[in-house]
Amino acid sequence: MSAPDWYRSTPLYAGNTAYLETLVDDTLSPWLAQALPGEQPCADTAQVAVLRLINAYRYLGVRKADLDPLRRFEPPPTPELDPAHYGLTQADLAREFETGSLCGVDRTTLADILDRLRTAYCGRIGFEYMHITDVARKRWLQERIESAQGRFDVPAELRKQLLKRLTDAETLEKFLHTRHVGQKRFSLEGGESLIPLLDLVIARCARHGAKEIVMGMAHRGRINVLVNLMGRTVDSLYAEPVNGDPDTPLSGDVKYHLGFSTDIATEYGPVHLALAFNPSHLEIVHPVVRGSVRARQDRRGDVLGYEVVPVILHGDAALSGQGVVMESLNMSQTRGFRNNGAIHIVVNNQIGFTTSDPRDVRSTLYCTDVAKMVEAPVLHVNGDDPEAVAFAVQTAVDFRYTFHKNCFIDLVCYRRHGHNEQDEPLATQPLMYRRINAHPSTRVLYAQRLVEEGILTQVEVDDLVDRCRDRLEHGESLSPPAPSDFKQTFGTHWGRFRSRNPDEVPTAVPAPRLDFLGERVTTLEYEIELHPRVQKVLDDRRRMRTGALPVDWGYAETLAYASLLDAGHSVRVSGQDSARGTFFHRHAVWHDQKRERRQSGVYIPLEHIHERQGSFTVIDSMLSEEAVLAFEYGYATADPDTLVIWEAQFGDFANGAQVVIDQFITSGEAKWGRLCGLTLLLPHGFEGQGPEHSSARLERFLQLCAQDNIQVCVPTLPAQMFHLLRRQIVRPARKPLVVLTPKSLLRHPASTSSLADLSAGAFRPVIDDPRAPRMAKRVVACSGRVWFDLEAARAERRLDEVALVRIEQLYPFPEDTLRAVLHAYPHAATFIWAQEEPMNQGAWYQTLHHLNHCTPAGQRFQYAGRPPAAAPASGYVSRHRAELEALIQDALETPYAS
Repeated sequence: MSAPDWYRSTPLYAGNTAYLETLVDDTLSPWLAQALPGEQPCADTAQVAVLRLINAYRYLGVRKADLDPLRRFEPPPTPELDPAHYGLTQADLAREFETGSLCGVDRTTLADILDRLRTAYCGRIGFEYMHITDVARKRWLQERIESAQGRFDVPAELRKQLLKRLTDAETLEKFLHTRHVGQKRFSLEGGESLIPLLDLVIARCARHGAKEIVMGMAHRGRINVLVNLMGRTVDSLYAEPVNGDPDTPLSGDVKYHLGFSTDIATEYGPVHLALAFNPSHLEIVHPVVRGSVRARQDRRGDVLGYEVVPVILHGDAALSGQGVVMESLNMSQTRGFRNNGAIHIVVNNQIGFTTSDPRDVRSTLYCTDVAKMVEAPVLHVNGDDPEAVAFAVQTAVDFRYTFHKNCFIDLVCYRRHGHNEQDEPLATQPLMYRRINAHPSTRVLYAQRLVEEGILTQVEVDDLVDRCRDRLEHGESLSPPAPSDFKQTFGTHWGRFRSRNPDEVPTAVPAPRLDFLGERVTTLEYEIELHPRVQKVLDDRRRMRTGALPVDWGYAETLAYASLLDAGHSVRVSGQDSARGTFFHRHAVWHDQKRERRQSGVYIPLEHIHERQGSFTVIDSMLSEEAVLAFEYGYATADPDTLVIWEAQFGDFANGAQVVIDQFITSGEAKWGRLCGLTLLLPHGFEGQGPEHSSARLERFLQLCAQDNIQVCVPTLPAQMFHLLRRQIVRPARKPLVVLTPKSLLRHPASTSSLADLSAGAFRPVIDDPRAPRMAKRVVACSGRVWFDLEAARAERRLDEVALVRIEQLYPFPEDTLRAVLHAYPHAATFIWAQEEPMNQGAWYQTLHHLNHCTPAGQRFQYAGRPPAAAPASGYVSRHRAELEALIQDALETPYAS
């Protein structure tokens, strides 16, 4: 394909060519002509033209940079980089001009200016940074780039080390190709510069004070990273216990999804490296890594991110193709989710599986254009130039530590083989792969260069290969381990949470302590004026503390958090509108109605329990489910001592994060042995509001339940919620908890508790009928708010022979408890499961076998509820009411054949 075809294939050119060709002149030129800070205005037209030319190179020099090792396309026509475009002539080349802010020289000839600009901006690194609005950041990058002048001055010892790491990367791939024939490994060949690049990132971060680096990456090159950076041996990766030991309780995963953590030695001290486990779903690990890093930073008190650094690897196709990238970048600068900058590395092999035609790849010029939304600088670097790679790393890491912002390195390389080792790329990319097959490897090219320059001899080059191969043959590690006595100061200890079936623990809080906590969460330590509705909530809670009012959901939840904070645990709650609560019930943050500045007039009661309390964080997240839930999963897997909660605004919004639920939350322990205590709060209930916000899709969670992987609960009383939240932390186990939370029940007069319910008792998986009609002939079991509809109808119809039993925990299903309850009704001849969801949804199909295990011999449960439906609920109120009435009739009175 010709270069013009490439550019016409994108919206940047297609249909807009004329507009874009004049963009700099017509839109930017008036600004470019202005003197930058420190420059003097000049009336000389030629002088103004020179200043415009200098800035044009800063904007557009990347278009002429030598970035592609394969050189598949000619550089695009860029008239803005031609002096003639600004009216400058051949005669002007010898004239001297003021250079403005051009680093390194105040005044020189136009010829020298052009030479400086071309070497700085059109070499083996292409820079994009002029989209940054902050002058300090832009100036810093200008000085770093323009002072280097494309000459990277890499010391001889570092050059030898670069070649050694290239050799390690290439030799490992060839070793695996011959030793493990036919096994997928998603080779790094063509992008071997990634290994010295990551080596340099780790060392540079350590130089700045990093103690922990958390990495996330996809499958491409993962085995190479595990072996060459993290010290895994090839034998350990391919050993039977990892690869399918029948005695392990884990289902396991393929090698190129595995994570690992280790301590390695660097020149500046030991560094803990963690590589996140990853499914095949591209880019979803990005927010997971950010969450893990935030937990580690919070644990260390690393407010500016000096000690814990996220390093996130992307593929070019996934970076521009996956929407979770935009979500993750969008939240990266927000208060509740920032890490103070990540190092982003794009392994840009210029192909996504079999898609490499520019007309199909993306609609932007560069795969990294999404980075501009957060004003991150982008350093595009030719992967065949390890010294340019080294300069890019130094610049990116230093930028991140100086400004605490994201920075991108776009490693432009290629993929020597197919998508995997069993793939034949020539079948679909003959043009590209004819070039690749004729192209020497990066190691070969760089070795030739060092030999020609006298840095190494060919014998020494060959010796590097032989020594690496020998170590691999003997099963040795290729990465330097940390000293044996090194211990992570802020590490976590997960061994105490390994019990698969922990005993129940006390979750009640003594009444005097509850009273103290109630006093603290209803006290203002300084005067603010609350909104009248919030003031009523506060006044009601003060009365609940004394027992003058029953405990509602908001107060019970607040006391649960307060009790955990009191014991030194931390609590983190995030979601859309979580500080207030979607249904105006939580009010974890109080706002002064008279405040005049955003930075003041906010009071958070749970931050004022006492001086030794745990930390409390509540976040109104951005409008995203996938990235935010993935972030909270990452946080929960890195901190077992914090109650981490993600709350959906409505339960059905959770399906916007289905990848996180399927690939991490419900299966992460089985695949990778990763424990996680994340709690999901999903508002659920059929209340005539239509199909969109009625169902949290209970059936989907139940379908994913197996091997004690998660907990699914549907509490109907505030005390149940209190004990459930406390149990999640005080019990010596860490399992994800899915809670279907109420909506209208939040203010239902019958859905309240007493203080005694909090100071005694525990969470009850099954709640027997409080009226205990032991002569009942009909037992109706149900979950959730439908119990209140059934109870009201039973009372109205005076059906004294019907017992109503609530099942509050649907997984792990409490068979023993339910069996004992059902057998307490010896006269019962009919057992009904009632649910408000349609028959093909809700709990019916997933729990029927459990229900039938609990009944007296020969008895079977019957169904009462809505018929099967494609949509969760009706959008017509009249239809909703008719369906509810039919449900109640079937549950309470309709006869069933025995």
